[in-house]
Amino acid sequence: MQLLGLLLLSCACTVFGIVSKGHEDHTHQPEVTLCEGPVVKGVVDRNYTAVRQFLGIPYAQPPIGELRWEAPRANQLPPSVNATAYGTSCTQPNVILPNVFNTFLPEYNIADTNTTGEDCLTLSVWTPERARKLPVLVHFYGGGWYTGGQDTPYLIPTQWVQRTKDLIVVVPNSRGNIFGFPNARGVEDNNLGLLDQRLAVEWVRDNIDSFGGDPSKITIWGQSSGAEAVDMYNYAWYKDPIVSGLIMDSGTGFIEDGSGPKYSNFSYVASQVGCGGTSNAAEELACMKNVDAATLENLIADNINTGSQNLAFGPGADQKVVFSNLTERALQGKLTRLPSIIGVDKEDGNAFAPFNTNGSAPDQTISDLYFSLLFLCPSYKTASLRANANIPTYRYLYAGNFTNLSPLPWMGAYHGSELPMLFGTHGNYRAASTRFEKQVSEALQDAWRAFANDPKGGLKGQGWPQFKVEGDIVRVFGENETIASNEAGVLRTWEEQCV
Repeated sequence: MQLLGLLLLSCACTVFGIVSKGHEDHTHQPEVTLCEGPVVKGVVDRNYTAVRQFLGIPYAQPPIGELRWEAPRANQLPPSVNATAYGTSCTQPNVILPNVFNTFLPEYNIADTNTTGEDCLTLSVWTPERARKLPVLVHFYGGGWYTGGQDTPYLIPTQWVQRTKDLIVVVPNSRGNIFGFPNARGVEDNNLGLLDQRLAVEWVRDNIDSFGGDPSKITIWGQSSGAEAVDMYNYAWYKDPIVSGLIMDSGTGFIEDGSGPKYSNFSYVASQVGCGGTSNAAEELACMKNVDAATLENLIADNINTGSQNLAFGPGADQKVVFSNLTERALQGKLTRLPSIIGVDKEDGNAFAPFNTNGSAPDQTISDLYFSLLFLCPSYKTASLRANANIPTYRYLYAGNFTNLSPLPWMGAYHGSELPMLFGTHGNYRAASTRFEKQVSEALQDAWRAFANDPKGGLKGQGWPQFKVEGDIVRVFGENETIASNEAGVLRTWEEQCV
């Protein structure tokens, strides 16, 4: 790893990677030449001409055929790469069971839920036109380990990069559900989606200089299950993190139960597609590798939409990438000492409590329970462990309640509502954003950018103090017409319920 890094520093690429043609009318196709030789050709959106988009770049070999349920393998790019459109989103179920996102907020779903596939290990890069040694944010999307992708309308950073012109954002696809976390007896690695993300970060380290990024200023940032993945990465690769900062939005590794793989789920699916009836793990796996991906995807979708069988495919403790006792590892010092931002949304639980499709509010007691158990308590525990170990830690509470993002009054700052504010897409649907909404959005964007540029000291300039358990100061965004403020004990009542 270290030798490769030294070789990269000495590799002569195109100057900061950007080669433009026809600059005056912004009809050019941007190109970057990677150190290894391939030329990557991107695209420019006529509405955002200061941003170069390099979409759908393969960072791994297609995990198909015999490579299904295998660890990702590095990919050798051809001499010319056409990176002008998103790659296929990873195979995922089409969930039609009513929930807040597919009923009222479809912009949180991938643009084309009917076109997914296994050949999906690509990443997209958004970089300013004249990029030079800029900080880099690598975003791990959420989706409960089941869904997500680069072409999620609310999560496209073009407008953010256009506004600041001093930040690079990278979004990798990674395998989810049964394809990323098979929990199968016959596989060597059951946490493949996390291995995908690690390989994507390695690709960014090795190539981001060509796009104008600084490989010493890479921050991984995730939301929901993506935030869990950031925390798991922090424990798995603490000796060689590559990155310099961590951001966890509404999720940490403590959400998971710490148990190992539930092999019965994979075997149940096998039994439904003609691969059952064997106690031999290798035979079961070999048979399943020949089953069409769409057949498996549809079976998982039917299970979710009907609730006929309680299948779960997500990370399981293998003591290699995912560990069963995170507290113990933290106390042993087996975690990164990288600065981190950790926070929640004020109404994180509202999106998960049962509700009527007529728009009436869910049971607040259930919403509060989800908020406490899934989001507040795990984030508080993670932040406290890191702060008590003298690791720079910053906590936040997002409280924005804007009608174009929260079309029903009870939604409030629901799970994921901070994302359009960060990506700059908040005014793209339903209605234009208010002046205050834009101000909160810019405050969030500027804080994340300052942290990515200097994780140890960048937030001082934002007036955001480090979190100390005894002081319990949290940065609050968007509450009571206040753009951002530091509040002590604002979550104390809730935290007293955490164990």
